Amino acid sequence: MSKSLVIVESPAKAKTIKKYLGRGFEVEASLGHVKDLPKSKLGVDIENDFDTEYIVIPGKEKVVAKLKKLAKDVDAIYLAPDPDREGEAIAAHLAEELGGNGSSRKKKKSDGIEIRRVTFNEITKRGVTDGFNQPRDIDRNLVDAQQARRVLDRLVGYQVSPLLWDKVRRGLSAGRVQTVALRLIVEREREIKAFEKKEYWTIDAHLAAAKPPAFDARFLGRGEEKVEVPNGEEAEKLRAALERADWRVRSVEKKERRRNAAPPFTTSKLQQDASRKLRFSVKRTMMIAQRLYEGVELGEEGSIGLITYMRTDSTRVSNDALAEVREMIPQQYGPDYLPESANTFKSKKGAQDAHEAIRPTSPARHPDHIKQYLKEDEYKVYKLIWQRFVASQMNPAVFDQTTVDIDALAGEEKYWFRVTGSVMKFDGFLKVYEESKEARDEEDEELKHKLPPLEAGQTLTLRELKPEQHFTEPPPRFNEASLVKELEERGIGRPSTYSAILSTIQERQYVQKLGGKFVPTEIGLVVTDLLVDNFKDIFDPQYTARLEEELDEIEEGQEKWTDALREFYKKFQKDLRYAEKHMENIKRMEKPTEEKCERCGAPLVIKWGKHGSFFACSTYDKDDPNSCTFTKENPIDLPDLDSADLQETTQEEYCENCGRPMVLKRGRFGQFMACTGYPDCKTTRRLDAGRKVPDIPLDETCPKCGRNMVIRHGRYGEFTSCSGYPDCKYVKQNYIGMNCPLCKDGELVEKKARRKGNVFYGCSNYPKCKFTSANKPLPEKCPQCGHEYLVEKYLKSGPVIACPNKECDYSRENPNAAPQQEAHVAG
Repeated sequence: MSKSLVIVESPAKAKTIKKYLGRGFEVEASLGHVKDLPKSKLGVDIENDFDTEYIVIPGKEKVVAKLKKLAKDVDAIYLAPDPDREGEAIAAHLAEELGGNGSSRKKKKSDGIEIRRVTFNEITKRGVTDGFNQPRDIDRNLVDAQQARRVLDRLVGYQVSPLLWDKVRRGLSAGRVQTVALRLIVEREREIKAFEKKEYWTIDAHLAAAKPPAFDARFLGRGEEKVEVPNGEEAEKLRAALERADWRVRSVEKKERRRNAAPPFTTSKLQQDASRKLRFSVKRTMMIAQRLYEGVELGEEGSIGLITYMRTDSTRVSNDALAEVREMIPQQYGPDYLPESANTFKSKKGAQDAHEAIRPTSPARHPDHIKQYLKEDEYKVYKLIWQRFVASQMNPAVFDQTTVDIDALAGEEKYWFRVTGSVMKFDGFLKVYEESKEARDEEDEELKHKLPPLEAGQTLTLRELKPEQHFTEPPPRFNEASLVKELEERGIGRPSTYSAILSTIQERQYVQKLGGKFVPTEIGLVVTDLLVDNFKDIFDPQYTARLEEELDEIEEGQEKWTDALREFYKKFQKDLRYAEKHMENIKRMEKPTEEKCERCGAPLVIKWGKHGSFFACSTYDKDDPNSCTFTKENPIDLPDLDSADLQETTQEEYCENCGRPMVLKRGRFGQFMACTGYPDCKTTRRLDAGRKVPDIPLDETCPKCGRNMVIRHGRYGEFTSCSGYPDCKYVKQNYIGMNCPLCKDGELVEKKARRKGNVFYGCSNYPKCKFTSANKPLPEKCPQCGHEYLVEKYLKSGPVIACPNKECDYSRENPNAAPQQEAHVAG
């Protein structure tokens, strides 16, 4: 009996596929990519037509060895990674390692093993059977497109990042697409900062007709001409004129309006809807969708793939799926909800229609019927996908829309008011699902207005005039959903890469999320400016979008991957040479300020350090040990959050890697967020890395300006500063009320080590005085040896007051010590 080896990426996928294959199939997982460019060097020979050096990924040697061993005893190998560029590259690398190139070959002693490529749009019996009925060779165009992207990203990452290490600090990175995404966030932030509010007024008339209900109509203009109300003075003039006006219906227009269902999900639309409706991050959504695709245990049925492949930009649906959902809709919702023929949707330009849209593998599996087998987050995402797909094949919702124009006649002046109301006549697809929106729109306003029977010429009675002041609003900051939408509309990156892009810019601390909105950090602003100023082409959004189109052309066989790289490298090399000569060295930056040194009175300057900018005394000279070394925190001016944003910051946070809840813990270096899935998941996050830690108001007043002081959370932990920042930049030193026992002149200050964040105590005259203590000194002489001071210590047996003299063993209990919070190890 012949035997075959099937290789997929994940054990979950292997488990689901194995149940559909016969005894002659062994199914194994490669655990993702098995080969990549080496981390220790570029791995690309630019001079030799971009020849690449791929190696087995360190740590994957055992996986490859096992697969090679299994391959010796089989007649055929089927490579079944995901049906996209990354999956095709995994298949190609597996074929290389297992002794073939992916071309169909019969097994002979003198030849190799037959190696074929199979793909599944859904991991069901039907999907797996169809895949094995249509084995093919590895698609070299797909592999070349993936390789082109990998080399592009490697060239930018490995040749631009060292510049940032040299000019800013080590550990920073530049990415071909991530930098453009960061640029969009930075440009939006500056647009908001530069925005000048413009005043305008609205005037609503609360009117009554012969029959209820009363309603509000809005002022549009005079006669037939639209007019804006720019200020309160104009609003008052209009109000005075309208108070004595006669009100009459000018016209009534009625029409039927239909609202069509949205198409089934593409990757980006799923990411956006899950972000708005479920508050799931893009990364979390894609992880859950991957699990639903690869297979979930459904009791006696075993492991079943519940959705089709989740990385797609197509809205196409197979005929089998259409037939199944069209049979279900009239049974579940009635015949009125089923259109005469299946709804079809146009995919965007360049969409890969070889894939289907994201849909349930069987619409008959209602989310509530399988809820008992799903985790809560899996149920929510599956329900969203199921509802969107079923709704996409239902009839439109129908509304009766009425638009009423009204005249207010005041002498010879005629003022124009309008109200539009909508009433739902048939709910259609809305019975199942409604697409999410970023904000309320005109349609929502129309549904709010309930109108009485009205006809042209009818007299109305004014109940109340409601003038209201408004100000124009700046564009909103990006959240995950709106940033994904912006990236997709501009053609930057691909939906399959958005999760990695959003994660990277947060992990590098180029942006932070405040109230769910992306705000660039200080380092994010600096890096963006340096890269955009010095790389005019490479980090341009339009150029980045054009590169994505070229990758699509490589995939379609219309362009050679090396030709595309050659053209890119011409521009890149030119920009790189310019940047090497002209990029500003932020490490040497000294920016004058009007602040004065609290120690010597000299002007302070802003300098750049390992953790960002800080204030330093301008008289400091590294070669002069007696020069002033005073420094202090430069508090970052974070944007104000409105009440909705503040509410969002208090919502439960979930682990971006496994989806479990995150909890607050305290470790050696302060508070942090940790995943409740420990030890399976060791995800942690610095408390100040993702959300704004609220300021704590104090009764103490600022000695400089008299405003209240607040406790803030900075790069090195808590500090106390003026609430009037940035107008007042006073930062309080944490004096402990004791003179320095070494120099007798300075005062002891509580400090935090910059590298590890440990608390220690030092002299305010540092570096002239080098006194430090790891334990808090107390102004009390040792009663045993006469040492000048004692210290507070926390031992396993409890808090004590002890003598720091190593030759003295004096110690006593300290009942007044502040309770030390339990330390938790990260994870």
